[in-house]
Amino acid sequence: MKPLHLTLICHALTDAQRTGYLSSRHDTILPLAALPWSHDASVKVLSAPERRAQETAALLGSPVRLESALADCDLGSWQGLALKQLQAEQPEALAQWLGDPCSNPHGGESFAELRQRVTTWLGAFEERGDWLAVTHPWVIRAVLIEVLGAPLATQARIDVLPLSRVCLSHTGQWRLRLA
Repeated sequence: MKPLHLTLICHALTDAQRTGYLSSRHDTILPLAALPWSHDASVKVLSAPERRAQETAALLGSPVRLESALADCDLGSWQGLALKQLQAEQPEALAQWLGDPCSNPHGGESFAELRQRVTTWLGAFEERGDWLAVTHPWVIRAVLIEVLGAPLATQARIDVLPLSRVCLSHTGQWRLRLA
C-alpha cells in the first residue's frame, strides 16, 4: 500500500503580516516570483479557501483542490485589526485570547475549536500518496499540537513563518517527518 505523506505549507507573506495586522479573508500575498524550493509536479495540492492560501497554491503549478478544514482561525470581530489597536483598546481581551487557548473574546473561533476542526479532518484524511496543503500559521500550529499530543498552551511557543513547511506521514497514526 502506498504511504500517505502530507506537507503543510504556510501561505506566502501578506502586507497584514508585515505591518502587524490580524488577517482577514481577502488578504493577498506580496509579490513573489517563485517558491524558494522545488516540488514534484505530480504531488496533489490542497488549499485553504482564503485568497492568500489560494494565491500561494497557484505558484505550485498543479491543479488545486479547496479544503474548508484548512481555513484560517475565524477571528470574528478582530479580523483585519491592528495588533497595536487591540493592545490599546482591548488589552485584557487580547491577553485572555493569547493566554487561554479556549477563549474567543472576538466572537470567532478559539484555538481549541480550531484544533478540534483540524483533528477531525486529519482523522478522516486517508487519501494515499503525496500531498501539499497550503494553509495558515494557526492551522499548522493546531496540526503540530495534535500530531505531537502536546498541551494546547504549547501553541504559543510555535512560530510559523511564511512559506515554512511541515512534513507528516501516516501509517496507522500521524507522525512528524523530518527531512
